[in-house]
Amino acid sequence: MSMSDPIADMLTRVRNANMAGHMSTSLPSSKIKVAIATILKEEGYIEDFFVTQEEGKPQPVLQVKLKYIGERRNRSSVLTGLERVSKPGRRIYAGKREIPWVLSGMGISIVSTPKGVMSDRRARRLGVGGEIICKVW
Repeated sequence: MSMSDPIADMLTRVRNANMAGHMSTSLPSSKIKVAIATILKEEGYIEDFFVTQEEGKPQPVLQVKLKYIGERRNRSSVLTGLERVSKPGRRIYAGKREIPWVLSGMGISIVSTPKGVMSDRRARRLGVGGEIICKVW
């Protein structure tokens, strides 16, 4: 069965695993999902991610390890929110001067630009705009 929005599926799986307190979650892999996971790791929202090829499966699997602070009983998640901005039914684009700030700079936007998928800070520094994929805080 084909999925109409695989990026929203990724964000939902990460959000649900995070709210349930799981240490990791797995999902079907793609280039853009790996790029989003790379940004989340660079910005410190997830601990790590791995791409593995399981036998008998045609598509690789992306394994995302979530990041928590504190001891087992008192731990809290580093990732508090994920929100999809640009959807298949309504794409949201922003120029280099219109890229939105998330929580006055406390969060990040992930932007798909002609120079690749990157965080909002890097897009502003390089002077490029693009499609606002999601907000993370």
